[in-house]
Amino acid sequence: MDDFVRTKLLEWGLSEWVEKFKDKEIDADSLYDLDDQEIDHVITKAGPRVKFKKNLRLLKCKQEQEAADLAQVFPSTSDTGKRKSDLQSDPSRLQSPAKRQRLSVSGFVESIILSDAKSIMTFVHARLHHQDQLCAFLKKKISDLETDKRELVGVFGKTGAGKSSLINAIIEEKNLLPSGSINACTSVMIKLEANTYSSKYEAEIEFITKEEWNDELWSFHQFFCKNGDHETEDNDDYLDAVEKLSAVYGEEWKQKSSENLMESKYFKAIPEFLQSKRKILTCESANELCAKVVKYTRSDSKQGEGNEGKKWFWPLVKCVTVRVPNNPFLQHVTLVDLPGNGDCNKSRDQMWKGIVGDCSTVWIVTEINRAASEKEAWEILESVSSLIGNSGECQQIHFICTKSDLLDDSDDLSSADFHDLLTERNVQAKDAIKKEFNKQSKIKKHFTDDTFKVFTVSSKEFLKENYLSPEDTEITKLQRFLQDLNDCHSETVNYVKGAHGILSLIQGANSRGVDSKKGEVCEELEINMSLQLDNVRKEMEDTYTAFKKCLDDGVEKSKCSYGEKLKNFLYDGKNGGAFYNLLKCVVENGGIYKPKKGKPINLNMKLASCLIDSIGAEFRKTFPNEVTCGAFNGVIKTFSLDTDSLIEKYKNAELQLRFLKTEEENIKARLSRIIQKQKKNVYSSLTETIENIMEEGYCKALAFTGEDTLYNMRETIENHVHSKEDMFEQAKNTMLGKLHDLMVYVLETLEKTMKESIGLSFTAEECLLPDVSTELEMVKKYYNQLVGTPDNEISLTL
Repeated sequence: MDDFVRTKLLEWGLSEWVEKFKDKEIDADSLYDLDDQEIDHVITKAGPRVKFKKNLRLLKCKQEQEAADLAQVFPSTSDTGKRKSDLQSDPSRLQSPAKRQRLSVSGFVESIILSDAKSIMTFVHARLHHQDQLCAFLKKKISDLETDKRELVGVFGKTGAGKSSLINAIIEEKNLLPSGSINACTSVMIKLEANTYSSKYEAEIEFITKEEWNDELWSFHQFFCKNGDHETEDNDDYLDAVEKLSAVYGEEWKQKSSENLMESKYFKAIPEFLQSKRKILTCESANELCAKVVKYTRSDSKQGEGNEGKKWFWPLVKCVTVRVPNNPFLQHVTLVDLPGNGDCNKSRDQMWKGIVGDCSTVWIVTEINRAASEKEAWEILESVSSLIGNSGECQQIHFICTKSDLLDDSDDLSSADFHDLLTERNVQAKDAIKKEFNKQSKIKKHFTDDTFKVFTVSSKEFLKENYLSPEDTEITKLQRFLQDLNDCHSETVNYVKGAHGILSLIQGANSRGVDSKKGEVCEELEINMSLQLDNVRKEMEDTYTAFKKCLDDGVEKSKCSYGEKLKNFLYDGKNGGAFYNLLKCVVENGGIYKPKKGKPINLNMKLASCLIDSIGAEFRKTFPNEVTCGAFNGVIKTFSLDTDSLIEKYKNAELQLRFLKTEEENIKARLSRIIQKQKKNVYSSLTETIENIMEEGYCKALAFTGEDTLYNMRETIENHVHSKEDMFEQAKNTMLGKLHDLMVYVLETLEKTMKESIGLSFTAEECLLPDVSTELEMVKKYYNQLVGTPDNEISLTL
C-alpha cells in the first residue's frame, strides 16, 4: 500500500481499515480497479463499505472530469481508431461547453446518494432472513422502493415542419434523427430515451406481427380486385397501398398474390420480423445509427427513384425506440415523435392511442410562417384534444414555431436591425397564436390558457449563433423544461424518504419502547383513519351523484339529437362515388376513418357527443390532470393519520409513526397514479359502448353490393340506430359502473394498506430483526441533507 491510498482512507474516516488494505497490497493503481465483490471482501462492515464506495466513485468522477478538461485544452492528434472521450467522440455532438453543461453539482451528488441508499437497502433486504409476517412485509416494502417514473412528451407536426431538427437541437445530438428531405416523413412512432446501460447508441425496432401484415396484404389485394388499376392520385387508400407495397417489395409486388408476398425470401434482411422478435441496432455514433435506422422509420415519395434494390421496412414496423448515451435531458423523459392521426393498422393505432394518452406534455410543431392560420397544426391538436385531455394525462401544450430565424427582405439589414425585427416578429406571432387558441372551442373544452404556451425556436441559429443568442432561440427554454421534467431530485428524495421510513420501523420494532402505550397509539390511529375514510367516502358519493345528473341530461339530449346528427353525416350534400367510398371506409373500420390528410371521421363519437359534452366539465373537475390538484376534489391528497401530532404525544413511538407517515404518503401517491390511469377507461367507456353497439349495424351495411348500395348502407345505419336508442342509457350505465368500481378499489386499497401498516408497526409478535442503527443514521443524514438544504445545493467532499 502506498501513501496515496493511506491518505485517502484517512480523509474518508476509514483509518481502521488501513491495515487491511496494506495486507491486501492495494496501491493507487489497483484502488481504481476494485470492483464491488473485491470491496465487499476487504471491508466486511456495511457502514464503512458504503462510505468507501461512495468516496471511490466521487474520486473516479473527479479524475475523469480532470482528464476531460485536459483533453479540451490539449486535444489528441493521434489517429489510432480508439474511441475518445464523450466530448470528442462524435462530430455530431454539439461542442459548445456552455451548451453541454447541464448537470449541476447537486444533481451529480444526488445520484451518488441514490446509489448509496439503494446499496444500503439491498444489504438490509438480504439480512431479513426469517419467515414471519413482518419480515415478509418489510421485504416487499423495500422492493417497492424501486420505481422508474418516466414522463412522456409527445411531438406532433406535419411533414417539413422541422420536428426532427428541433429534437436533435434540444437533446444536443445534431444528426440523430434524419431530417432535411422535402419528400420524406416519419411514418412510425420513434421513442427517444437515455441509454443507461451502455455508452453506445441503440435502436430497438418492434415489428407488427406476420399475421397483421398478411391481413394488410389481403386487404390490398381485395382493394385492387374491386377497384382495378384505374385509381387516380386523389385516392388516399390506393396511394397508401402502393406506397407500402413498393417500399417493401419494389416493383415485385405487382401480379403477385398475398400468399406469394409472404415468402421468406422477401424478409432476409429482417429475420426478426418472421421470428416475432425485436431487432437491435448498436452504433458508436449518432450519424451511424441515423443512417441505419432511416429505412425503418421514414417513408419517401421518391423512395423508388435511384434506389433500385433498396428495401424500406417502415410498413412492417410498429415502433422504434432510440437510446442515447450520456444524455441527461432524457434520463427520466421519453420524447415520442408521433404521426398525427394514428394508423389504420390496429396494433399500431392502439399503441399510438396509449402513448398519446400517457403524454404529460404535447408539443405541436409548425413553421412560424402563418403559424396562427396553419390549418393542419390546429387540426392535429383538435383531433387529439379529447385523448390527451379528459382521456389522458396532458398538463401542458407547447405550440412550437420553428424556423423563427427566417425573415423576408432581410438581405440589406445590419445584424442589430435583423435581431430587432426578428424579435418583434416572433412576439407578434406568439400573440396571434394565443388569440387563435382562444377561438378553438373544442380544444378549450379540455385546456385552459394556463396550460398553453408558445415558443418561437430556431434550431439553425442555436447551432450557429449568427444573429440570436441561444436563449433568444428559445431552444434553451425547452431544454430547461425537460430538465425540470427529469426531476432527479424528486426521485432521490422519494427513495431516501421511503428507506428512512422502513429503517425507522425496523429499529422501532427492535427497541420495543412503545409496548406499554401500544394499544393507546393504535386506537388513536384507527379513529383518525376512520374519520378520514368517511371524508373520502362522502366525497365519492357526491361525485357519483353529480356524474349521474350530468349523464341523465346527456342521455335526454342524445335521444333528441341523434337523428339530426345522422342526417348531417349521411345525407347533407353528400352523394356520388366519393361519399360512397368514404362511407365504405367508415363502416369497414367500425365507424372510424383516418385519412392521411385532414380530420379523422368518427361516427361513434358523433353519436356520443351529447353524453361527452354533458360530463366534460364535471369529469375534468373530478379527475384533473394538473399534479397540484387531486382527484375527487383533493380528498385523497388531504387524507392524513395526523402522525406529526401523535409523535409529540408518544415520543417512544416516534420511529413507528415516522414509518406510517411515509407509508401514508406512498399509498396516496400510488393511488393517484392508479386513478390517473383508470380514469381513461371511465371516460372512454361512453364512446366504446356506442362503438360496440354500432358494430352489428356496420357489418350489415358492409354486406351490400351492386345497385343502390349507398342507399341501402344509409338506411341500414339509420334503422340500426333507431332500434338501439337505449344505447345512450347503456353508455351512461357503463360509465357509472366503471366509476363505482374505481371508487370501491381506491377506498378498499387505502383502508387495507393503512390497517396492515398500523397492525404490523405495533405487532405483539416477537420478531428477529437485524440491527439497522448504522444504516438508519446514514439514511437519516442523507434525508436531512436532501430536504434541509436550500435550493437543493447539496455538496459532498472528497
